[in-house]
Amino acid sequence: MRVQIIHKQKNYTADLNNPFDLSISMGINSVLAWGVSSLDIKPFQRNNWIADVTLGSPVNFNNIFFNPHAHGTHTECVGHISSNKESINQELKRFFFISKLISVSPKKQNQDFVITKSMIEKLVNEEDGIDALIVRTLPNSNKKLSKNYTGTNPPYLLQEAAKYIVEIGIKHLLIDLPSVDREQDDGLLTSHKAFWNYPINTRRNCTITELIYVDNSISDDFYLLNLQFSPFENDASPSRPLIFKLERSVK
Repeated sequence: MRVQIIHKQKNYTADLNNPFDLSISMGINSVLAWGVSSLDIKPFQRNNWIADVTLGSPVNFNNIFFNPHAHGTHTECVGHISSNKESINQELKRFFFISKLISVSPKKQNQDFVITKSMIEKLVNEEDGIDALIVRTLPNSNKKLSKNYTGTNPPYLLQEAAKYIVEIGIKHLLIDLPSVDREQDDGLLTSHKAFWNYPINTRRNCTITELIYVDNSISDDFYLLNLQFSPFENDASPSRPLIFKLERSVK
């Protein structure tokens, strides 16, 4: 099924039959971060009943313990850093966005690898007319699907880069890292705060999606983004970003 999209006086078409899934599934052998234990899935148990078909139950009926920030792809709102604890389910009510996928190679700065403003501005600007930016870091491999990032000091976004992203009108940022900030930054969270312009003139209805995975077969280009997430009343929720290749229509 093909759909026509008109966005900021630009006309696009997208084939909804061919999505690319940018999510990392949540399982016991999936990605991990922040020193959290592995995701735990166990059958519900009451008295002598264990809700597992292999143990005689008519159904499988599992309890799942997880942390959205640590166990897979997740989308977060300003409630992640706000004392108001805003809910992602209340903050985001639109789910389709014109997006651009870019690939960057973080550069070494002291003991870190960072994403700079100059890297971003070479690849995207305000004239692109997008609402969402998808960042794939290089080198890229499927090891990102099961990596334990705890204590590895992963690459991150410099504050200047986050500010530039805001300046060009990006409302939704997606990245294949556990955080846009340094793993250990003494609670400064400079890129989170810059992206949401927090706490003064806080940007609402804007999101950061972390721990995505963009396969190498997906080319840097413009896409229609469908940002799906579970409707938890929480600062963050497991999410499933789907993208669809866009074609520019010429009248």
